[in-house]
Amino acid sequence: MPIALALSPHLDDAAFSCGGTLAMLAEAGWRVVMATLFTGSVPEPQGFALACQLDKGLPAEVDYMALRRDEDRAAAAALGIAAPTHLPFREAPHRGYGSAPELFEATRDDDAIVPDLARALADLAAAVRPDLLLSPQAIGGHVDHVQMVRALDALGSRLPVLWWHDFPYTVRKAVPKEPLRARFADLGEREIRLTPEAEARKAAACAAYGTQIGFQFGGREGLSRRLSEEGGVERFRVSGTLPAGVPGHDGD
Repeated sequence: MPIALALSPHLDDAAFSCGGTLAMLAEAGWRVVMATLFTGSVPEPQGFALACQLDKGLPAEVDYMALRRDEDRAAAAALGIAAPTHLPFREAPHRGYGSAPELFEATRDDDAIVPDLARALADLAAAVRPDLLLSPQAIGGHVDHVQMVRALDALGSRLPVLWWHDFPYTVRKAVPKEPLRARFADLGEREIRLTPEAEARKAAACAAYGTQIGFQFGGREGLSRRLSEEGGVERFRVSGTLPAGVPGHDGD
């Protein structure tokens, strides 16, 4: 059985950006594992980190990341894939990034997380033994996405990768930042047209992230509208030779 490993910075990125492809791979007989790096709970969050929780209507005493990990499990079930893997790294607001704009600027000089991420990714790949990786391009410029790409590059892995377009940054009115644009500029592109079943599974998986839907999209209707703007297609850059059985632009 071939194995696909989707490497998600946050608890929603993979489902939002390539959930339909993950569902189609699972339907085709692949074992699909969705692993998220930045999922660690932080007792008694402070400052901007706490504000990121309070602005979603969650009081300080709620374990925000535990709630989000539960949402991720529900999303994986909706996609029809394996139970997700959660790595314990802390999100950027817990690593010294003190405001929303800072999350999308250059990474901090003291944010030395890449070596630790790289070691964790190496251990994960050794345990899962994937035939295919899926990973973000860091479109939008979120520092956690950027650091994850850097960590994956640091491994020097020769595995084929489908580098996804980071949704919802790709459908926002403002032109998204692409700090790693040059990194991906010479790679080929691939479109995967989703089957109706995969679209439905992706929509259900995205809706499972209840703590994020209002903040990101203004509610379920906004989520549905943004997903429809993708036209039932997920887009990638490609490195390496993709294994047989990866869907193509025509949905085969």
